Amino acid sequence: MKDVQNEKDLRCVPLKHVGIKDLRWPIKLRDKKKGTQHTVARVMAAVDLPHDMRGTHMSRFVECLSTLGPVGLQEMENILDTLKTSLQAEKAFLQMEFTYFFEKKAPVTGFPAPMDIDCVFKAEKGDVFKLNICVVIPIQTLCPCSKEISDFGAHNQRAYAKIEIEATEMVWLEDLASIADTGASAPVYGLLKRFDEKFVTEKAYNTPRFVEDAVREIALCLENDRRVTWYRAEVESIESIHNHNAFAVVEKGWK
Repeated sequence: MKDVQNEKDLRCVPLKHVGIKDLRWPIKLRDKKKGTQHTVARVMAAVDLPHDMRGTHMSRFVECLSTLGPVGLQEMENILDTLKTSLQAEKAFLQMEFTYFFEKKAPVTGFPAPMDIDCVFKAEKGDVFKLNICVVIPIQTLCPCSKEISDFGAHNQRAYAKIEIEATEMVWLEDLASIADTGASAPVYGLLKRFDEKFVTEKAYNTPRFVEDAVREIALCLENDRRVTWYRAEVESIESIHNHNAFAVVEKGWK
């Protein structure tokens, strides 16, 4: 049959990111405690397209994904190599957005419950393989100013720490969640009994932090992680008494 995609294109316009997106795909992830866990990812896969090629073969992206085993550094690089070979491309891209669950124990009673975090793997390979890992972790912040000026209490709220890293090796998602917790006034848990709730409330009150404080603490942890070659961290506070959110961002290179 005639291969229309393989026809020559005379407009001489090279394209970046030609492929498929918004594909829901079952994947198996490496789990720090359990070995593996299953989830569903929203996938984008693409290649660059030379200026003289009319189109790419979309079905081959799905064929390549069918070979994906438990998702790790090497497995993602292998998929990109396969895409480059199959589609005669110099550069390939793969992005997976998914929900990841890990077990988190209540701080006093120790009752376990699953915590869910939103994650993104962004991988690309031309001559060199590059992987970005992004996580969004719920945390809690308590306002230092409110505590200082109020006779009773202080306003506190849910916040989100968004951490994106480039790494030389696979970094556990649980490790990034722990780093986010170190920047918080207090962590967020899936299950809290009364003793736990008392502990978390008092911990937040005794650790008041602006978003600026929280993101700086996270940056210091990432600076000290030898696996991390680049990072961007953002903390956004869903303010409880203001009609706006507060946020702060830091990126590697400030030292």
